[in-house]
Amino acid sequence: MASLSSQPQFRYTQPPSKVLHLRNLPWECTEEELIELGKPFGKVVNTKCNVGANRNQAFIEFADLNQAIAMISYYASSSEPAQVRGKTVYLQYSNRQEIVNNKTTADIAGNVLLVTIEGQDARLVSIDVLHLVFSAFGFVHKITTFEKTAGFQALVQFSDAETATSAKNALDGRIIPRYLLSENISPCSLRITYSAHTDLSVKFQSHRSRDYTNPYLPVAPSAIDGSNQFNLGLDGKKLEPESNVLLASIENMQYAVTLDVLHMVFSAFGPVQKIAMFDKNGALQALIQYPDVQTAIVAKEALEGHCIYDGGFCKLHLSYSRHTDLSIKVNNDRSRDYTIPNPAMVNPQPSVLGQQPVQTMGHQYNGTQYAPGVQQQPTMPPQPSAGWGSSAVPPMPQPMMNNHNPYIPPASMPQMTPGMMQMPGLGGIPPFRPTHM
Repeated sequence: MASLSSQPQFRYTQPPSKVLHLRNLPWECTEEELIELGKPFGKVVNTKCNVGANRNQAFIEFADLNQAIAMISYYASSSEPAQVRGKTVYLQYSNRQEIVNNKTTADIAGNVLLVTIEGQDARLVSIDVLHLVFSAFGFVHKITTFEKTAGFQALVQFSDAETATSAKNALDGRIIPRYLLSENISPCSLRITYSAHTDLSVKFQSHRSRDYTNPYLPVAPSAIDGSNQFNLGLDGKKLEPESNVLLASIENMQYAVTLDVLHMVFSAFGPVQKIAMFDKNGALQALIQYPDVQTAIVAKEALEGHCIYDGGFCKLHLSYSRHTDLSIKVNNDRSRDYTIPNPAMVNPQPSVLGQQPVQTMGHQYNGTQYAPGVQQQPTMPPQPSAGWGSSAVPPMPQPMMNNHNPYIPPASMPQMTPGMMQMPGLGGIPPFRPTHM
């Protein structure tokens, strides 16, 4: 079979017509580009852009038949091919004698949108991000994602065509807000048309399809064990399955990190149910349990690679744990179950999960607040705590970040203290709305 580059730029299978059919056009080729291509040969009186499944075909109509013949003849004998944006364009006579701009499926308003996610990391845009974006305009019934020649695409079903049209008009051509994507994902934009579908068929809840009207729909096995191809990243490595429990590893521990510190950091993104700290391979690690996966995802994306203290100290590395419900047998300075109101605290002693580090200060926990204890080592900075206010406390490192978490109202955030990193959400980037795109 001949390669694409060896194919002729035109075909003689159709009799001459003043309407020419163009193939292999760049994505979203404009009417102005088509007119510019045909201008040297005559007057272009009509065009039809973005035709075909991949939207890379078009028709141009000349005022006179001889003008169309001139264009075909020129490129048949020229060593320079017809090009648009540097792409070689293939020409042929159309079997129609005029362009009738009837509305295509993509032009007829419906309740289901066809969304193409454009960008280098488009595959990594999760179905949860898409749901968050489109839910700003109304209740989303179903979402399915798939890959076609045109790229990574999704079908988004609304209740009615009016809601879908509102979302399309606001989002078409826009970039997904940066704060909804993790730092490793490059900017991605949305191209939206109407779909001929009216009711999507979703048989399983998975990473590729979701039915928000049926909470009893079975979960696909691939969504549990991560065995399908969709769970591969762009580098070919398997993407870790998401979980409501995060595994935190802390490096460069120049300052002590207590259970209370971890609770303050991670509760900025939602209620922390349980925490268990332990030592492994000479490093401090912790398991942090949230009530749901989405809260854990937000916390992981916001905190991964950031430091608790200024100066690059106590850097967090986060991954998803295989655990879903931690077993906390005793509440002490190494493990705690925050779902139990006013838990009884035992004397600090080695936890069943690991050996207790050298204690640098004491804290009394009453279930809702923190109070500073007696400082045992004056040379060490005090632990971050909502109750610090003593003038005897030595200065802490300056805050590292001033980002914001759009998911958490500022009033629900824990109070921060000098030296501790500012949690995303303190300043309050507003939740995603169409006016803030």
